[in-house]
Amino acid sequence: MTHPPSTSSAPGTHTASNTPSAPNTQGTPSTRNTPSAGSSRAPRDPRVPPSTLADAAAHLRAAATTEPGRLQVIGAVLAVLVLAFGAVTALEVSQRAGAADDVVERSQPLSADAALVYRSLADADTAASSGFLAGAVKEPRAVRERYEQDVARASQLLVKAATHADGRSESGRHIATLNEQLPIYTGHIETARAYNRQGLPLGGAYLRFANEQMTKVLLPAAQKLYDAETARLDRDDEDARSWPLLSVLVGLAALGALGWAQRRNFLRTNRVFNHGLLAASAACAVVLLWLVVAQTVAAAQLGQAQASGQQSLKVLNDARISALKARANENLVLVSRGAVLTDDGKQDKYETEYAQHVRDLVDDLGRAQRLADDAAGRRPVESATEDVDAWQERHRQVSETDRGGEYERAVEKVIGAKGSTGQSFDEVDAALDRALAHEQREFTRAAENGRGALGVLPVGAVTLGVAGALGAVLGINRRLSEYR
Repeated sequence: MTHPPSTSSAPGTHTASNTPSAPNTQGTPSTRNTPSAGSSRAPRDPRVPPSTLADAAAHLRAAATTEPGRLQVIGAVLAVLVLAFGAVTALEVSQRAGAADDVVERSQPLSADAALVYRSLADADTAASSGFLAGAVKEPRAVRERYEQDVARASQLLVKAATHADGRSESGRHIATLNEQLPIYTGHIETARAYNRQGLPLGGAYLRFANEQMTKVLLPAAQKLYDAETARLDRDDEDARSWPLLSVLVGLAALGALGWAQRRNFLRTNRVFNHGLLAASAACAVVLLWLVVAQTVAAAQLGQAQASGQQSLKVLNDARISALKARANENLVLVSRGAVLTDDGKQDKYETEYAQHVRDLVDDLGRAQRLADDAAGRRPVESATEDVDAWQERHRQVSETDRGGEYERAVEKVIGAKGSTGQSFDEVDAALDRALAHEQREFTRAAENGRGALGVLPVGAVTLGVAGALGAVLGINRRLSEYR
């Protein structure tokens, strides 16, 4: 009898192992190992460097999460700070050294030349009136040569000043005025001499007209030129003495960052010193100390040059100008013979102006004596003061002689070789020249010392800045080597 095979499952049922999976009738793709539907960009190849700021920032943040990455960031910041300190110091000190160089080589010499232009013009006017008093025939050759030398010196100095001035600047305009008016003045002087040779009184009128042009056009323009050049000197001096605050601040920031980095290194490793960071700190400290000392010395020396030298030079130049004006007015008293009165018509115009200029001269000499800071500077000023006293006494005698009707004798007491007011004026002028020469030497010495204090600092700052940055990098790399 045959039996059907027995099975362990009920009829109509199937085992899971023998049942094929149903096909996906909806057509939905499988999500296993498939990129999300919202992703529209393939993953970036890590071998490709970041090309945008955002990628770079992300890369930096990722690097900063590890100690080696943080050390790299710290090393870069320290190197940049130290280099910036050296560069900023070199730039600011170079600017101040350039201003100090201008003080010594350009501004002060131009200011002195402008003062000499004024002195030459005023002395030419004085010599012209002295020669006129002596008469065209009796005019001393030395007086005529003095006048010609003064005019030639003024012309040469104006040419020199024009090469250093912009024609559209204030100084350029004053130089142009002087160059235009000086030939006109000399023309009037020659006309006055021509009439004087003929014995015509018209010569005196031309001389007075020339003097008016000198005192109202030429000398004011020369004074303005001197003021403009002195103002430029003051600006250069102020620029040279100003403190490089940005360099100091960057230097302190660099030292602070280096100190923080070394403290961080100590707290993490218990190592007291990191040779590279220590070398970088030493380089920054040297530059900062050098900067402070050099700028202090430069400011002190330039300040001394300004306070003692330049102020004394200005006062002595004022004294010399007052003496020259007084001398010219003294001569014109006898040339005009009382024909020119003050505005109120009561006094001789030139005698009044002479007295005023002498008072100014005495005041200027008193100020110069107070400013003189050594015996070598005081002696010529004291000598000039004594000579002014003698000049005033001789002038009083000239006035008495002239009022007594002895005109020729009065002229001799004014322009004579010995015992005259002209001799007193020459002695005053010579003493002032000695005082000016001494103060000029003092100014130049102090200003050159100030310039020298800044001389090699820019090069030293750059060199030490590079060395400090290299030390910082090497110090950080020493720590990084421990992670390799």
